Amino acid sequence: MGQCFSCGEPQERDPPPIKHKYDGVPTTECRPSVPSAPAAADSPSREAPPAPAPAKPLTVLSSDSLRSEKWSFPRVTAKRPAEARRTGSRDVSDARLAALFEQYRDPAEDAILADGVERLCADLELRPDEFRVLVLAWRLDAQAMCRFSRAEFVGGCRALRVDSVRALQARLPQLAAEVAADAALFKDLYHFTFRFGLDSDLGQRILPAPMAISLWRLVFSQREPPLLEPWLRYLEKHAQIRGIPADTWSMFLSLVEAVSPDLADYDDNEAWPSLFDDFVEYQTDQANQNVSECDRD
Repeated sequence: MGQCFSCGEPQERDPPPIKHKYDGVPTTECRPSVPSAPAAADSPSREAPPAPAPAKPLTVLSSDSLRSEKWSFPRVTAKRPAEARRTGSRDVSDARLAALFEQYRDPAEDAILADGVERLCADLELRPDEFRVLVLAWRLDAQAMCRFSRAEFVGGCRALRVDSVRALQARLPQLAAEVAADAALFKDLYHFTFRFGLDSDLGQRILPAPMAISLWRLVFSQREPPLLEPWLRYLEKHAQIRGIPADTWSMFLSLVEAVSPDLADYDDNEAWPSLFDDFVEYQTDQANQNVSECDRD
């Protein structure tokens, strides 16, 4: 089976920005709002996080670098999922939905678990690490990797108006196209992906870095921003960065939308996580070293 894949009242004077680092997982306290800065998501707890458990395999779960100066979605208007065009006009059968769930249900639990997810992917002619499988988990509102509860699967398929493997197989490309065409849908999928990657059994609030890297590659696999690979290489090279908190995950989407690939317009006075400051400093140093080497040659 492949790898297995979801800040009070304003004050008149704000305190100066303060950045924290703990266990290689940087975060930020609230700073004064800056008009041009993107909105930050919830910050993680100030307490040092425990060493993350080994990343579980990503199961539920080719890309082109954009050549434009800043990464963004095309200006295409797509309907929200609830308003999206439905496939076919036939009614969904509760009996067929129940039978479909039973086809993949685990014998010991009223849910589709890892083995069932793998068989479902095989019947859909998809690899478990494909973008469309992540989209399916999102549309089913799955609360955990490698697991679809009966309510999630039956309710999600009913909302999609599919009650067979063939109907679901035909619907998935449409769902992926809707996400690709609508920035609001992609943003919803992007934030779902962070929650989806957390191990709820362990009470995780921070994604282990290897899991975060895999999920970033997956969620951006259809439209890869130019900053993605430099960012992921930076994380892979700095093993002391053990986890990614929610605000860093959330604001990376803002970073790739707001900042040019050469980082020339990055402003460290804005309310970015301190990990981004470190990344930009590292990238700038690397660029300067390359220039010096070229001058010597």
